[in-house]
Amino acid sequence: MMAGASREQPARATGSVAASSRDGKRGNALRSSPAGRVGATMAIAFLLHGSAAQALAETPPGPELGFEVREGLNINRFFRDGLVAAHLVLRSGRDPRILIAFPAGNSAVGLWFSRLQKAANWEVTREPQPVVLADAKGRFLYGISTQARVGARELTIVQAVLSNVRVLRDYQAVGTVPAGITADPVTQGQSITWARDRIDGAPGYRLTLEVIEGDVQHGRISAGKDGRIGLRITAASGETPLFPLYGPRLLNETAGPDAAARNTLSFLSYQEKFLAGSWRFNTYFGRDTLMSARMLMPALTPEALDAGLGAVLRRLSDQGEVAHEEDIGEFAILDHLRSDGSRSDAPVFNYNMVDGNYMLAPVASGWLLEDDRGRQQAVPFLAGTDGRDGDHSTRKGEDLVANLRLVLNGASAFARDPQVSHLIGLKPGLTSGNWRDSGEGLGRGRYPYDVNAALVPAALEAAGRLYASGLLDPYLNEADRPLFSQASVFAKLWRERAPPLFDVRVPRAAAVEAIRAYSASVGLPAGPAVTALDPGEVRFHAVALDASGSPVPVMNSDEGFALLFGEPDAESLDRVVTVLIRPFPAGLMTDVGMLVANPVFCTSEVQARFSRNAYHGTVVWSWQQALFAAGLERQLRRKDVPDKVRIHLLQAQKILWSAIEASRKMKSSELWSWSRSGGRFRIAPFGAAGADADESNAAQLWSTVYLAVRPPAMPR
Repeated sequence: MMAGASREQPARATGSVAASSRDGKRGNALRSSPAGRVGATMAIAFLLHGSAAQALAETPPGPELGFEVREGLNINRFFRDGLVAAHLVLRSGRDPRILIAFPAGNSAVGLWFSRLQKAANWEVTREPQPVVLADAKGRFLYGISTQARVGARELTIVQAVLSNVRVLRDYQAVGTVPAGITADPVTQGQSITWARDRIDGAPGYRLTLEVIEGDVQHGRISAGKDGRIGLRITAASGETPLFPLYGPRLLNETAGPDAAARNTLSFLSYQEKFLAGSWRFNTYFGRDTLMSARMLMPALTPEALDAGLGAVLRRLSDQGEVAHEEDIGEFAILDHLRSDGSRSDAPVFNYNMVDGNYMLAPVASGWLLEDDRGRQQAVPFLAGTDGRDGDHSTRKGEDLVANLRLVLNGASAFARDPQVSHLIGLKPGLTSGNWRDSGEGLGRGRYPYDVNAALVPAALEAAGRLYASGLLDPYLNEADRPLFSQASVFAKLWRERAPPLFDVRVPRAAAVEAIRAYSASVGLPAGPAVTALDPGEVRFHAVALDASGSPVPVMNSDEGFALLFGEPDAESLDRVVTVLIRPFPAGLMTDVGMLVANPVFCTSEVQARFSRNAYHGTVVWSWQQALFAAGLERQLRRKDVPDKVRIHLLQAQKILWSAIEASRKMKSSELWSWSRSGGRFRIAPFGAAGADADESNAAQLWSTVYLAVRPPAMPR
């Protein structure tokens, strides 16, 4: 992570609520804000300490938000009420786990147990309830209490981790914890408690297990007479709560009725920022915020869109780069200890990604110029301050100009001399830089297709529109004007010259041979895929170019960006949808959704890296399907599309929505994989298989965009 490079110094995002409440303004806001509702029971509990607060808070009125998602081996319970927001994860199987993640400070507590000889399943026996506790110094901690049962004879505790979600993610991946942040268990009777302050002395974290069925001795929990273990789980964090956006402050009357998507979006939406996904990405991510805002735009309220765009602008670097991710809370302190030896909790922002830099302009233009609601408030929005430095904050218009200046300067070399070396590449030393941000997501390429062929031209076009509108005039200096006046010229050149550099052409005979060989290696019949091929060559855009400028021949779903942000000519448009809707492995379509990658024309070594267990391999990402759907809808609104191509687009739309509906139960999830049985593809939750590279989030921000991206026959 990059430490301390940002201009941003926002209001402290972590620390003690008790301490904050001594500041009259902040304390009153916490108590009275409609978004930070505290029911009568919680308000009283807020004033109490220890067991009295817990006992009172355990019987409150119903929560403002409470829902469950079962996915793979995980039971996910999402809860929010007043100052408490939490995500409980109970993992079944042979590697049981308890984890509770809090949006506040991106904090979490988790407990890992030894591997079982026989798989065991959890069940929740009492709904989560809010608790307000006090730590040893009388400072408030906010959390939940719930009861659960697991069908195991014994659970042996391996490790409790109480910290930032990033620390728990790392422990889950590699099994290590930074020095100095472990907490020793304290056993009293049937209860085990882990508690500690944050490493800077601020209010920290607590996890208590009370064995209500069974017995506990020396770190081992044994079952009761019925062979089950029953636990009361209480978890809390001292990080400062966020102010939620929900109900009519979040969505307008045009939003779809999908209750699961509404619940997920509500849990992830706050005045301060949108969270990318829970449990693993329970904080701000720039790319996720921008793409979600773009696709959800018709269904979001102006307040929600202003909050999302404001969060992005507030986190720009001095050079106008969009922050990819933020390190906050204890993870920020760990960053500072490594970089400067301090125990500062000032946020640290990661600017490693390049795609977000080129998303801001088209999303801002879409809101401020193309949407009637945004256009009406564009002037005051840009004139408002970003909130990063209190009374000395930068105006949002200045932030936006800084980003557009970055876009134009970055694009100018290719505009002058359109060769591969002048494309937008990954940052030196990094293997990722766009949404395919796993180590192998780009097939070890250096120049991503989506960034160069779709996002850069879209950003340049948006910069030209914003400049021509006059909205930027108060924030431009005279040196900017010659550069900004070239935006539309740059955009046209990028549109014409960048996409052809990614062209891949495979003769039909070679394509048939490759499909048959690959199908055999992954256990698929080759016949349907071969039959779907056209008589001529197979042609598609590579996922990326390597350092030498050669295409990485992975078929990919990133054509969706070109559909949503561009206007391809008829031939290109027809070719794009052909690749996306052909049956896998001739294309990307399966019974359980559209895959994000297909390495059929790659070497066997590359194919192995793009397996159905790889994070960006032959798997389905919910939001990529929504991106394609939104892009198709946009292209169908064009008046210049020939009838033959329009018919093809309509066919693609029907096939895509059929696949989306077939995977309806997974729509709010991050991604999923597949298996084969009965001659059909079957959904396989990602993370359930031991070979899976990671674990999917049950709640993902950009997977909620179906609230605005709707089937063509559904009324708006």
